[in-house]
Amino acid sequence: YHPDSGAVTADAVLFARVEEAYRAVLAHQSKVGADGVKDEENEEEKSRGAALQHRHYLSYDGVGMGTPSQRERQYRQIRVDRAAEQVLNYRQKEHERAAAADGAMVERDMRQRSQKIKITQAVERLVEDLIQESMARGDFQNLSGAGKPLSKFEYNPYADPMTHNLNRILIDNGYQPSWVVTQRDIRESVDRIRNRLLEGRARLSDPMTPTEQNQWEQLCASVEEDLMKLNKMVDNYNLIVPMLSMQMVHFSLVRELDRAVRGAEQRRMDQLRDKEKERQRRKEEKKRENSSSKTRAKSRGLVSWMQRFLRC
Repeated sequence: YHPDSGAVTADAVLFARVEEAYRAVLAHQSKVGADGVKDEENEEEKSRGAALQHRHYLSYDGVGMGTPSQRERQYRQIRVDRAAEQVLNYRQKEHERAAAADGAMVERDMRQRSQKIKITQAVERLVEDLIQESMARGDFQNLSGAGKPLSKFEYNPYADPMTHNLNRILIDNGYQPSWVVTQRDIRESVDRIRNRLLEGRARLSDPMTPTEQNQWEQLCASVEEDLMKLNKMVDNYNLIVPMLSMQMVHFSLVRELDRAVRGAEQRRMDQLRDKEKERQRRKEEKKRENSSSKTRAKSRGLVSWMQRFLRC
């Protein structure tokens, strides 16, 4: 039907209709093909998503139940438990291995120690035998310094000889470091103050009269002054003492007064107890004297009766 074909059936109008129909068919086929491809792609995507979800669902080793997120949490917890169990097993094996190694080391140390003890005992026996042989031969007789006391000080090779001699002279003449002297003075002062308080409180009655109260207050004021001086000595001592653990704390008047009151009360109770014991002792002695006098009187009466009986 092409007009340029030169055929008898050539017709331009009919050719145009055929061409138009052909183009319409191509357009329809192209449209239908695009829709089919899209449907196939959609189906493939759906199937792919379903396959992924299915594979994800089966990746938990069949553990757990519920939704995929719940199964995932359950599977993670199970993995954590398995890991903890494996760690515990590993640590247990390591402890067993370490214990076995320690046991082997202890056994080896015991063998070495026993060998050392044997060697030491053998050396000691050898030395003792040599000493006994020397004593039997008289090698220890007429030695220099025999019968004299051992030297009190030994020479220190790491000290200066002049310093060593000076220290020896100071010690021989009773020298003491200043902090030692201060510590001794503090202790003596504390004992003296406590004895004053104890004696003063013991002389007073309980409860105290107004006069005794004035005496006690005067004694407390005097002791307070002494404690102030003593605390100054403590401060000086803390500055020169060589060790921090040897430092002292201040003495408190309240604590010392409480100590004195308790001591006086204890002394008063001890005196009462001693008096009671003395009274009981005298009572027992008097009872024994009375019983002995009665026995002597009875014996004298019996003797006199026998004498009268014999005379008759």
